[in-house]
Amino acid sequence: MSLRTLRTLVAIAQYGSFVRAAEAVCLTQSAVSLHVRSLEEDFNAPLFDRTRRVPVLTEAGHRAVERAREILSLYDGIASELGDQGELTGRLRLGAIQTALAGSLPAALAALRQAHPRFRVMVNSGMSAELAIRIDAGELDAAVTTEPVKPHPTGLVSAPLYQEGFWIIAPPGMESSDAKSLLQENAFIRFDRRAWAGRTIDTELRRMRLRVQTEMELDSQDAIIHMVASGLGVAVIPLSRRELAKLPGLTCLPFATPQAQRTVVLLEREDRPAGRLAAALAEAIRAQAGDEAINE
Repeated sequence: MSLRTLRTLVAIAQYGSFVRAAEAVCLTQSAVSLHVRSLEEDFNAPLFDRTRRVPVLTEAGHRAVERAREILSLYDGIASELGDQGELTGRLRLGAIQTALAGSLPAALAALRQAHPRFRVMVNSGMSAELAIRIDAGELDAAVTTEPVKPHPTGLVSAPLYQEGFWIIAPPGMESSDAKSLLQENAFIRFDRRAWAGRTIDTELRRMRLRVQTEMELDSQDAIIHMVASGLGVAVIPLSRRELAKLPGLTCLPFATPQAQRTVVLLEREDRPAGRLAAALAEAIRAQAGDEAINE
């Protein structure tokens, strides 16, 4: 048994086929098959059900994948634990929602790079629900997301970073309208309900018994803001105070009473594969978030 064979096993479980796993770990398909046979001989147990056309893990295979992830997490974390004089070294595969990319995250990453030149962060963007699935699959070490909303993968843990309020945004010149009138009497540009923020908005609209006239449903907050600024409707989006101040002269009112809030968190697997690296990133983000930060 070697670390490379364990990485192959985890890749098969992650990508669902020997072919895609081979591409991910830069091996031939025959080499991947040899790795599986080697592990099955070492463990004296079949890891895949070979009566199926696609690789399906046996019960023993599921246990082996779980242990392999734990072993690889411990090994990959060694570099981050051995930095000279407290220096952070290693790589963090990070996911982030769009509001984080437009908010505190870039400044936090810049501060970390200056303090720890050998600490590398690879950033991918996406919606919270999508990023949670990628963490669960082992594609990401951690992600800056909104607080999990069911359904979501089990086995994930979150640490709070900062809070954002939900705001009704409308074209300029509508300041005299109340919140209820804005939402019911204008075309509504809805935040995609596949996103956790979109589900939160939808739940609150139902609680308030407000019927809206949905004409668009978008997954980009920037796109929603541009649509509203062009006079095409009103919307509800989460914003930090810093982002709120940058809006191009739009009408802004708090959404719900009391104002609906969301918590932005650092999401990880329970075994916390990124360890000290993720913890350092969380502290850097809180430092940049200012009075909206949530300190543990």
